[in-house]
Amino acid sequence: MALRDELLRSIWHAFTALDVDKSGKVSKSQLKVLSHNLCTVLKIPHDPVALEEHFKDDDEGPVSTQGYMPYLNKFILDKPISEDAVEVTIERASVGAFKRTQSGGNSTRSHKETKSVKERERVSHEKNKTSENDTTNFTAVIVAATGNFDRQDFNRMCWLLCSRKNLDQSQLLISNDDAFKVWCIFNFLSEDRYPLIIVTEEIEYFLRKLTEAMGGSWVEERFEDYKVQLSVRQQSLNAWELILLVGSRQFIKGMDRQTLSMGITEVYQELIMDVLKQGYMMKKGHRRKNWTERWFMLKLNSISYFVGEDLAEKKGDILLDGCCSVEPLQDKEGKKCLFLIKSSNKSFEISASDKKKKQEWIQAIQTCVSLLRQGRPTPHCEARQKRGEIRLKLQAEQEDLQLRMSELQTANEAKQLELENMRKALEEAAAKAAEEERKRLQTQTELQDRYIVDIEREKIVRQQMEEQVAQKSEELEQYLQRVKEMEGMYRQLEDALEDERRARQDEEAVRRLQARLLEEEAVKRAELEEFHLQQQRAIAETEAEKQELERERLIKENALQAAMKQLDQLEEDRQGALEQYQAVMRKLEDAANNTKTWKHKVAEQEGMLRLIQPGSKGQQMITNWGPAAFSDAEFSHRQKKWQETKNEETQAQ
Repeated sequence: MALRDELLRSIWHAFTALDVDKSGKVSKSQLKVLSHNLCTVLKIPHDPVALEEHFKDDDEGPVSTQGYMPYLNKFILDKPISEDAVEVTIERASVGAFKRTQSGGNSTRSHKETKSVKERERVSHEKNKTSENDTTNFTAVIVAATGNFDRQDFNRMCWLLCSRKNLDQSQLLISNDDAFKVWCIFNFLSEDRYPLIIVTEEIEYFLRKLTEAMGGSWVEERFEDYKVQLSVRQQSLNAWELILLVGSRQFIKGMDRQTLSMGITEVYQELIMDVLKQGYMMKKGHRRKNWTERWFMLKLNSISYFVGEDLAEKKGDILLDGCCSVEPLQDKEGKKCLFLIKSSNKSFEISASDKKKKQEWIQAIQTCVSLLRQGRPTPHCEARQKRGEIRLKLQAEQEDLQLRMSELQTANEAKQLELENMRKALEEAAAKAAEEERKRLQTQTELQDRYIVDIEREKIVRQQMEEQVAQKSEELEQYLQRVKEMEGMYRQLEDALEDERRARQDEEAVRRLQARLLEEEAVKRAELEEFHLQQQRAIAETEAEKQELERERLIKENALQAAMKQLDQLEEDRQGALEQYQAVMRKLEDAANNTKTWKHKVAEQEGMLRLIQPGSKGQQMITNWGPAAFSDAEFSHRQKKWQETKNEETQAQ
């Protein structure tokens, strides 16, 4: 995360805390106080007139975030750099250093030397009096641009402004310092949009980290139940809801307040302070060549060492870059597990407590050097970025799926409308044909002399109807072919469901493996506690064994996390198969509706047959093709053929 984005997130909390009415605006007097506090923490001289001059054309009252951001960028975060200001700043720093040197050195210097120093200061002040403001601005820009300020003080200032309004100290179940650390972790894991929220994936990541830091076991079912409750309201939490969730100890039952505080501190150091590894080791001095135990703290670009793990007294730093290297050394001077760190300026000999810890430190330092050479961030920052990219990709895929579903729905509606129009047209044609048949029967007795002409006309009509029936039959065959294709898709869906069932069996096996690992971990934890009570006198050896067991537990938990990731992937595959199954079911319903429509059409065509009789030769069979269009044998043959066709269609359905 960029420095500017990190600062803006904390400032957003402070700004919203000043918005008492929740109208999105803050009064200018409150913004002056906020700007002054920001400049103080960032070590930038505050210009109280700049705010009034910036908003001199806006006298309508309070200022919104859209109005305050240009001022914040121009007068606090993006001040211009002046070369003259650089010279004045350097000169002032030199004069100040000179005065401190003289005051701490020879206390008997002459009055003439003192007067000479003051004269140089006065000349320098008069020479650069006109550019004094530019000098101050340049100094502020250097501080803000390089991050040469205490980020923790900056975050605490914003925390004080927003926590008083949003957090009830009487109902807070954790200490204020722990709540501040959870707030900082929220700012790191929150989404890149305002208002700031943290999604369920990041909540699960943070709670897993916290549980691992406290040495507890993660209960997946409990978080799944909480995720269901959370989805009823929304899929995210704000900072204060996250603090209350951690304080409620819903996912860390059985842990005391001190253990919770230590876990929060460990996660805070890893995610916010970028601490990749820490622990006690022996360091060889550069002057006295003696060995001293120090508390080492590894970050991406440096290794700091302190007197103790409370970080009260810092003894030095080992700066890391792409040119650094680390290599193991042979045992010497009674020291074992040695390795050498070569930096740009110095080399440091370090002694670890055992070979395993030595190898872990060497690998951790080599990883930092490799990341620096590649220009990559810390692993947790890179992992957070990848999780965000995956969420964006899934969101884009979901939007694309919704768009495709909308297009399919529109096409389906258009097809239904087309079929409805065809049905109406066929009904009109059938009604028209029935009306013509009625008129023809009424005039049949009067038109006996035109009987031959009518027969020819009926033959033509019959031929046209047969062509139409043949065309409809072809369309029906095409439709049946589509039904067969959909049946094939349905079988594929059944195969996918079978794969899902197998995936669930694999998931159950992984769950049983997880339970067994947790039982083994509980047994090992009981053994560790027993060893700790028995070997309290030999605390150094016990500490080494405890750290070794802790590393084994971390390896097992990493394996467990990999298994859970596989389970998540299987769940995603199951959801995709379910969506395909729903799409196939919708297509089958549409096909059933179309089949009913075509049955109705065929029934209407079949109802148009009538028996026609010749004029005066007794009773004749009359059909829509005219009197005596068929003989009795021919009509029986056609009726039998039609009945067989109808039975075959019924069996096919």
